[in-house]
Amino acid sequence: MYYFLLAFTYGISILPLWLLYLISDGIYLIIYYVVGYRKKVVFANLRQAFPDKTNKEITLLAKKYYLNLTDMMVETIKLLTISPENLERRFICDLTVLHELYAKGKSCQLHLGHNFNWEWANQFCMQGVRFPFLVVYMPLTNKTADRLFRHFREKSGSTLLPANDIREAMQPWYSKQYLIALVADQNPGNPRRCYWFPFLNKMTAFYKGPEMTAKRNNIPVVFADIRKVKRGYYHATLKLAFEEPQQAPDGAITEAFVHFLEKNIHEQPEVWVWSHRRWKHEYKTPTPPLAGTKDGVD
Repeated sequence: MYYFLLAFTYGISILPLWLLYLISDGIYLIIYYVVGYRKKVVFANLRQAFPDKTNKEITLLAKKYYLNLTDMMVETIKLLTISPENLERRFICDLTVLHELYAKGKSCQLHLGHNFNWEWANQFCMQGVRFPFLVVYMPLTNKTADRLFRHFREKSGSTLLPANDIREAMQPWYSKQYLIALVADQNPGNPRRCYWFPFLNKMTAFYKGPEMTAKRNNIPVVFADIRKVKRGYYHATLKLAFEEPQQAPDGAITEAFVHFLEKNIHEQPEVWVWSHRRWKHEYKTPTPPLAGTKDGVD
């Protein structure tokens, strides 16, 4: 089954992008109007984040999101055969800050959100940096699908580290220089072992792990913002947020990322993944902290 799916996706991947976007249009119509994939979740999240928008504005934003989602699907498949030159023309990012950290002999943590298209960002970075490129991911339950997605992501040379065994997976790398990409807006499994911050009008749990790892090993932290310029074209910006994380107060790195991500979402909301059940956990403290504070309840 795996080799059949791999051959099938390679066959799709050789199609030109203009044709793949026509396929994306068709998939969008099906999942939005026919299947209604997670529409209740998407609309609830959008209303939570943008209470001042009208129903018409929320609906338009949802439609833009779903089309970006299906574009992400076909663009990810295209990675199997896209040339480095074509990708560099379509995905623009100044990697100077990463080159400078590498020249200083430092490793780097790259924090980003679920902004389209992080799969293109993965391959673009691999083409442009000298670091070994590590990517933390959550293994899929379906073994065939998991193997296929590993192939997509490892094809460019990145090393995948399972999120459910990250401490063990990182052991060989602590004595080396590396760049590790962390999608830092994941919903934590244990809401009692995290930081809580106001995020899109709701107290929201964020993993402590990325910050704690950066501080423990004093690894510089870089924030990444991905914007969609137009269909098939992206521009990413890298910001050196903390070069000496050990000097930052507890919670400061996570808080800074939350503000960074929220600002980016407000400026281009349709490129963030709204179909995630991001707010499955409710804040339990009777008196919530003031805006900009944290609560790391253990």
